[in-house]
Amino acid sequence: MSLKGKIVFVTGASAGIGAATALAFAAEGARLLLAARRIERLKAVAAAAAERGAEAIHTIRLDVRDRDAVQQAIEGLPADWQAIDVLVNNAGLSRGLEKLHEGKIDDWEEMIDTNVKGLLYVTRAVVPGMVVRGHGHIVNLGSTAGEMTYPGGAVYCATKAAERAINDGLRQDLLGTPLRVTTVDPGMAETEFSIVRFHGDTGRAADFYKGLQPLTPEDVADAILWAVSRPANVNIARVLLTPVQQANSLLNYRKP
Repeated sequence: MSLKGKIVFVTGASAGIGAATALAFAAEGARLLLAARRIERLKAVAAAAAERGAEAIHTIRLDVRDRDAVQQAIEGLPADWQAIDVLVNNAGLSRGLEKLHEGKIDDWEEMIDTNVKGLLYVTRAVVPGMVVRGHGHIVNLGSTAGEMTYPGGAVYCATKAAERAINDGLRQDLLGTPLRVTTVDPGMAETEFSIVRFHGDTGRAADFYKGLQPLTPEDVADAILWAVSRPANVNIARVLLTPVQQANSLLNYRKP
């Protein structure tokens, strides 16, 4: 399916998988609606996307945790940006790796508010328009963490298990419409994920990937683009991708 001229809305588009996804769709000639909290980083991604061939680009400074801001952002879109064809719910993060009984409640709040409630707020604001227009594809970013809990990751894993349930429930609720719903669930991918998780400790973040070759943001973006570009009668329910050296959230092989 051609994506030229399609409006693709990507949240968390200022870095990592979100930025790579924006560039992947730009190369297909899509019109990009990009949202993130860090507006200067977002503008840099928009400039790169323009060079890649995006037909048009519109940026929004947005924190998906803010329900009113999400609703106002969607309702306030210029008329020629309102008919969103593809929604990529990418905004998300992990904080901390402590045991549950030692965890920081502020970290829990941030993960739940972003990964679960933010996902719901954006979906609720965008999908009704897709239903009315009879066209649309929603891609949600999950994780291998959503199917297998690992030590120190109880709350993050819970948010990704929630993403999977929301994704599957949405697909069921949209049955009978032409809309498609996909979850893309990466394993270890080297982005800012671990730097954010460890509150800026770059050394600890680097150790997380030591001894193996993780996925890149471009690997995940390629999977998203592939799912969206299937024929309109095909729905890819789930894409699970890991590095070759990772079997699941608990099992990986690190070279000595």
